[in-house]
Amino acid sequence: EVFRWVFNYPANYWDGASHAVTHILNENDGDISGKKIALVYHNSAYGKEPIRTLEELAKKHGYELTLLPVDHPGQEQKSQWLQIRRESPDYVIMWGWGVMNQVAIQEAVNIRYPMENFIGIWWSGSENDVKPAGDRANGYKALTFHNLGSDYPVYDDIQEHVVDTGNAAGAGDNIGTVLYNRGMYAAMLAAEAIKTAQEMHGTAAITPEQMRDGMENLEMTEEKMAALGLPNFGPEFKVTCENHGGNGYGAVSQWDAEAGEFTLITDYYQSDQEVLQALIEEDSMAFAQENGIEPGCD
Repeated sequence: EVFRWVFNYPANYWDGASHAVTHILNENDGDISGKKIALVYHNSAYGKEPIRTLEELAKKHGYELTLLPVDHPGQEQKSQWLQIRRESPDYVIMWGWGVMNQVAIQEAVNIRYPMENFIGIWWSGSENDVKPAGDRANGYKALTFHNLGSDYPVYDDIQEHVVDTGNAAGAGDNIGTVLYNRGMYAAMLAAEAIKTAQEMHGTAAITPEQMRDGMENLEMTEEKMAALGLPNFGPEFKVTCENHGGNGYGAVSQWDAEAGEFTLITDYYQSDQEVLQALIEEDSMAFAQENGIEPGCD
């Protein structure tokens, strides 16, 4: 109702912070009071995104939060991981980017931090991030809002009609990797929003305003994803004027070093809407007041 041109489905960084905490809760029978959680984050606006959410969730669940910023590009993290070794947090959450991820995972290996208690945001969870640490990265976890692997009908078609015919942009050996799948998922959502806009307005040559309408009325069901050759590829969600972010569902993946792949270890589950909606409402209304925006839907 305030940010008419902003869409962040199926999940945003605040959802991600909540997903990490919910996973930790599930690992501890719903009680993490007194637990220590450290956030290792890229010292930028992106890296600071989860802080407020984690602080609010700490009030709700009673855990102790330690903040450990890492300056760009993130190649020097000795002091942060020495602090982690000294303070022994029960869990480490990472909001990393680029080479920072590889360095953090290697530093965690160096201090023998338990990888099953190390959880990265979705930009800290690709094969590029874990392979440099070798087998010792086994068990590392990362959040995701889409499925993994290449066992989907559409990928069989891509192999047959694109890769095998020599029309791939590269060697064609990245199909099924985490970032390839994320790009595929983003393309699918964009294409379905375009299709929705075309159907709504009865034209193939849509305008930017009509594209916005398509995004605001996008609905992704399991039936639709299966028809596209990507069954169970992402959570079901519906976008509305009041909610441009979908339902806030995500999942947790884990690195299997022997198999050389990330696999989902949870179903999709929803972020803590009680906490997040209050934060969204507060920030949105403050922005609207500061900028003379009258909230509402057409």
